[in-house]
Amino acid sequence: MANTSERTLRLLSLLQTHRYWPGSDLADRLGVSERTLRRDIDRLRELGYPVDASRGVAGGYQLRSGAAMPPLLLDDEEAVAIAVGLRTAAGGAVEGIEETSVRALTKVIQVMPPRLRRRVEALRTYTVPGGFSGGPSVDAETLTVIASACRDDERLRFDYTARGSERTTRLVEPHRLVSLGRRWYLVAWDTERGDWRTFRIDRLTGPQPTGARFRPRELPAEDAAAFVRMRLSDRPHRYTIEVRVHAAADAIHGAFGREAEVTEETAGRCLLTLRSDQLDWPVSALAWLGADFEVVGPPEFVAAVRSVGERYLRGSGQAGVVGQ
Repeated sequence: MANTSERTLRLLSLLQTHRYWPGSDLADRLGVSERTLRRDIDRLRELGYPVDASRGVAGGYQLRSGAAMPPLLLDDEEAVAIAVGLRTAAGGAVEGIEETSVRALTKVIQVMPPRLRRRVEALRTYTVPGGFSGGPSVDAETLTVIASACRDDERLRFDYTARGSERTTRLVEPHRLVSLGRRWYLVAWDTERGDWRTFRIDRLTGPQPTGARFRPRELPAEDAAAFVRMRLSDRPHRYTIEVRVHAAADAIHGAFGREAEVTEETAGRCLLTLRSDQLDWPVSALAWLGADFEVVGPPEFVAAVRSVGERYLRGSGQAGVVGQ
């Protein structure tokens, strides 16, 4: 069952069709009991939404029309970006602001035209969160176009630049968007290669729905995020970083994402193994973790950590401490 904030948003979305909903139908749609539904309706009323109710065997609910809403001077992309950000916060991504986010998001969605509501809903439904974020920026328009194609089971064409390769045009059957590690990925069936593939969104340009529908295939993995992790572990990386960290495994995964291998050696001490083509973001993640550690290797990562440490010491006026 969805958490309370997400369920409230879903309930409001159903009521905003302005149709009359029998209580049993709404409860079934939300996967809750009618008693829980009544509490959710009361919560909406507390947020300022006029929900009319009728009692009896055929009792139900309807959102009263005619409530005044101020105009939002936003273009389409700004409105989608705000709604996606608020929906993420409402789901508990930032502690302590869930209620405020629900109130703000319900107001934004209510003044959105149906075409934008569909884009926001597609991006929420067809995106799988996978772990630590913060990587190459991707275009919001690209994400929403891909998410819509996933939702509609519609073949997608785009230009793609693979690692170390020239640009090619791909025709795929999109399955899911995945945010994993520091990047966004598309999991899709490549029609020309006849196989499941992952595509980095920052290397993908010009996604265009083709209008051709397809029957969804079964993904050869537990879920889309697991499939991306499997593919990432299969490909060669420039560095294999090993660090002994004095922290719990959950804390390390929170900093580095589920793509990292964490082996618990003793209570409160783990061996972190991370494969990466870059050194800068693992160094930053170690600093963010706030735990003692010893770098096992490789030498390039030892040098990167030392360089950053010396820079911090110079900034604090303690440069003479290095090497003593």
